[in-house]
Amino acid sequence: MTLPTLGLVGLGKIARDQHIPAIAATGLFDLAAVVSPDGAATDGAPTFRSQAEMLAALPGLDAVALCTPPAVRHGLTVEALRAGKHVLIEKPPAATLSELHDLVAEAQAAGRTLFTAWHSRFNPAVEETRARLADADIRGVAITWKEDVRRWHPGQDWIFAAGGFGVFDPGINALSILTAILPAPVFVRAAELHVPANRDTPIAATLEMAAAPTGAPGSRIGRVTADFDFLQQGEQSWSIAIDTADGRLDLTHGGTRLTVDGVPALAEPDTEYQRIYRHFHRLIADGTSDVDARPLSLVADACLVGRWRSTAAFDW
Repeated sequence: MTLPTLGLVGLGKIARDQHIPAIAATGLFDLAAVVSPDGAATDGAPTFRSQAEMLAALPGLDAVALCTPPAVRHGLTVEALRAGKHVLIEKPPAATLSELHDLVAEAQAAGRTLFTAWHSRFNPAVEETRARLADADIRGVAITWKEDVRRWHPGQDWIFAAGGFGVFDPGINALSILTAILPAPVFVRAAELHVPANRDTPIAATLEMAAAPTGAPGSRIGRVTADFDFLQQGEQSWSIAIDTADGRLDLTHGGTRLTVDGVPALAEPDTEYQRIYRHFHRLIADGTSDVDARPLSLVADACLVGRWRSTAAFDW
């Protein structure tokens, strides 16, 4: 059986650490080409300097996966869709909500699959947590998402430039899990955004969220908070603590482990990117798309209602 061919656009850390190994492990796509403006290469696939160059050289390419900074994803996605390619987009899928809405229309017009790959959702512990919360009386949720930007994004100035998301680049992973596991939507009521004096995007942020007070079944959600920090030293913290009337759930290690009242309930190796490529393959086979704007909406809302604070300059 001939595998669908895939072009990987962007050859940075996430592409090398996650996408390329997942493509190889699943065996569902033929990695036919990579795009790297600086000419970086990977074994077994030709390198092109731009997506346009790749599309011109390989007109029969079936799909592309975009692993670029978010500021350029809209243009690249439109270019790929109009060339008849299915598109997987790394998170966050676009720099703005209006860009993302436009991409949905472009995918529909092209008749191609568009997949916004919120990778942190693709862990069994996340799905198990969602099932346990479906009818729960949720009294409170506390997100703690703290990591060291120097370790995970060394020297990547784009992340602190306008459109780079800053601490919301990892923080949006937590919000993608939150919107997947809660049985009703929550809304940002307040936020504190701490921006280094020499940068454009936050290096730390706290959010206060709440559900609409409808009283309807499945909307019993108490206070929801998020604490994001990009200067965490030592152990990295990616956890969501959920207090319910029936006990406490802790979703930790980026969504790969679940404990219930301190007792381990589910723990599996981090294979979320393999699940992403399996899901992408199924979407293409079914002729459908999977686009969710909710995590991006929460980030946008935090920026709209938040208080902006200047903090110490940041240098690598």
